Amino acid sequence: MRIYPPLLFQRIWVVGFDKGYKGVEVRIKNSFLNRNYNKSIFGGTLFAAADPFYPLLFHQLFIKKGYRLKVWSKSATIKYLKPSLTDLSFRIKLSEEEILIAENILNTTGKYTAHHPIDIYDKNGDICVSLMNEVYVRNLDFIDPNL
Repeated sequence: MRIYPPLLFQRIWVVGFDKGYKGVEVRIKNSFLNRNYNKSIFGGTLFAAADPFYPLLFHQLFIKKGYRLKVWSKSATIKYLKPSLTDLSFRIKLSEEEILIAENILNTTGKYTAHHPIDIYDKNGDICVSLMNEVYVRNLDFIDPNL
């Protein structure tokens, strides 16, 4: 993903994925390529940085378990709390409980939808952006026993 053009040209860098795709660390470089007129990182870049990762984690986790899926970000809300004048970073991690809940829902209803938070920090450890990403996961092999 480090050379995926929508991320690369926005200066979004995937530092690495946790073992088993249970988490990811991402950095966003403040660069002339993504800077707005206030010299802070453009809001669209911040949104683009956060958008794909929860769906990607869920997809990879459940594909490895043998599921056939459709996964995407269904919606998101973003709050810009402080100008992002330095490089930024965030880390997201799925807990075993979140994974078990999602799998149970996929096996009983066929689709999982939930909101997951992302806080994006500057170099001083201050939160600049707080985002809530709604993830949609559909189990393509689910057959409703009530039909």
